Amino acid sequence: MALYAFYLISAVTVLSALMVILARNPVHSVLWLITAFFSAAGLLVLIGAEFLAMLLVVVYVGAVAVLFLFVVMMLDVDFVELRQGTLRYWPFAMLVGVVFAAEIVLASVMGVHSRPEAFDAAPGADTNAEAIGQVMYTDYLLLFQMAGIILLVAMIGAIVLTLRHNPVVKRQNIARQTSRRRSDAYELKDPKPGQGI
Repeated sequence: MALYAFYLISAVTVLSALMVILARNPVHSVLWLITAFFSAAGLLVLIGAEFLAMLLVVVYVGAVAVLFLFVVMMLDVDFVELRQGTLRYWPFAMLVGVVFAAEIVLASVMGVHSRPEAFDAAPGADTNAEAIGQVMYTDYLLLFQMAGIILLVAMIGAIVLTLRHNPVVKRQNIARQTSRRRSDAYELKDPKPGQGI
């Protein structure tokens, strides 16, 4: 049964990954990508890596939701036209929902009944998350910190590249504020009698 579950979930993963590339509509492509992530999470549950499966769903599907938001904002998708053809897609949506439900049931049943030999199910043994944390923060600590530094540099680079200075917007000039002298703050006037300032 575990072999059939693997074949079914892996076939859905490969098919949805192909549809990510072949879909013409970017919104459909993102939805296929979410399907691929859910199916890959099902494969991880089958091998007993529940923590990685949950991480895949939370991080990647959450990031794909943000990607979906950016696609909608940047490509100006006409949702009025999409809503007109919504009823055509209900059978396909129901099919995808049934496949999702079948994957969840298969992964849950096979994940409970079949554990890999390397998994220690004894009471008090390390959980999946604890085992990953021990390996990550002991054997691969340097690589983990290097990956964090690379992501930090990439984030700073993205902010610097997309930052645009608008001359209309007033900005705070720290150097000008700290180097200001008393003579820059006020000006003495000597008006003659009867002359306004």
